[in-house]
Amino acid sequence: MNRNHPRRGRIALMVAHCAGMVDLVALPVWVGTLISRFKLDPQQAGALATLFLAGAVAASLFVAPRVGRLPVRWVATAGYAVSAIAFFCLAMSTSFGGMAALHVLAGLSAGSALSVTHGTIARSETPHRLFALVGFALGVFGIVFLGATPQVVAAAGGHALFIVFGGVMVVATLVCAAFFPSPDATAAQPEAGRQRIAASVWFGIAGVSAMALVQAMSFSFLERAGADQGFAVGAVTAVLVAAGIVNLLPAPLAALLEKRLPARSVLLAGPVLQAALVMTIMNATTFAPYATAGALLVAVMVFTHTFAFGLLARLEPTGRALAATPAMLMVGAAIGPVLGGTLVKASGYASLGYAAAAIALIAVACMSQLPKPSVALPVRKPAT
Repeated sequence: MNRNHPRRGRIALMVAHCAGMVDLVALPVWVGTLISRFKLDPQQAGALATLFLAGAVAASLFVAPRVGRLPVRWVATAGYAVSAIAFFCLAMSTSFGGMAALHVLAGLSAGSALSVTHGTIARSETPHRLFALVGFALGVFGIVFLGATPQVVAAAGGHALFIVFGGVMVVATLVCAAFFPSPDATAAQPEAGRQRIAASVWFGIAGVSAMALVQAMSFSFLERAGADQGFAVGAVTAVLVAAGIVNLLPAPLAALLEKRLPARSVLLAGPVLQAALVMTIMNATTFAPYATAGALLVAVMVFTHTFAFGLLARLEPTGRALAATPAMLMVGAAIGPVLGGTLVKASGYASLGYAAAAIALIAVACMSQLPKPSVALPVRKPAT
């Protein structure tokens, strides 16, 4: 896949995926730090996270249709470099307006880099398995991040969070500059870029976006919900670490079950299970159900999304739709933190569970429009 070494190309994609998807593992620490250390209310803290995600959405929507014509290695490198600068500036920022602008800049740059990363994965020979591989890497990253970052913030203050983010982006910049796969390694056929994207693909994208909305809305307040329900700080932190450990399993499990489980069935079941977990977390009065549901919440999204990525890559082999994966995930995720903060502020944590159930119905309706297993899917040609 890489210009000189396929393994190095895969490593670059793993690192780039982890950096670009940092919000997936960091949201509870991110929002929690903004509330506890910067003294923002839940709505303001959610709004800052939303601005980062909105920037990523805008960048992805711009980059995705052009992914076949862009110098992907340099887009990834420059994107993570600018994001690193924005996060280091955030470590020195004190005003809400300045923090808001820098969150947008970090999202725009990281979203551009992540779009070309996902476009490259989508145009590989085995997109389902490669996406599972980068998902596994994200699980490992999540363990390290959630295990170490809260202690760093506790010891050094809230601005240390942004220094950690900046450091992650610096690593991604260096690795992408050295090893990111060249465009020729995964290029789609030239005429493929003129094909229309099928309606079923758009429904699949909408369904994944709805799940991402629920994920961001609930995961952003996982830490705060536990703390405000009276659970000890150490116990809540242990749940976050457990979530990172459990998150090692869904991506490789999805790779193993690729040929055994119908992708459409997985995509119909995922939103229902996700909503049930959110309902449990936000209404738990004892620690055990809160901890169990909290540890599984991210895993359900990763498992379901891996099957979605593989199915959509077969339905739309040009890579354009899946280059918009950041937008697919973050258009929902961008609304999630501020929506969650607004609901919590107005009606308490239980309201997040009811909202998750309503959104799950929309997601299931969208996923039901995907082709049934009896319908023949396109056969992918090997990458040239």
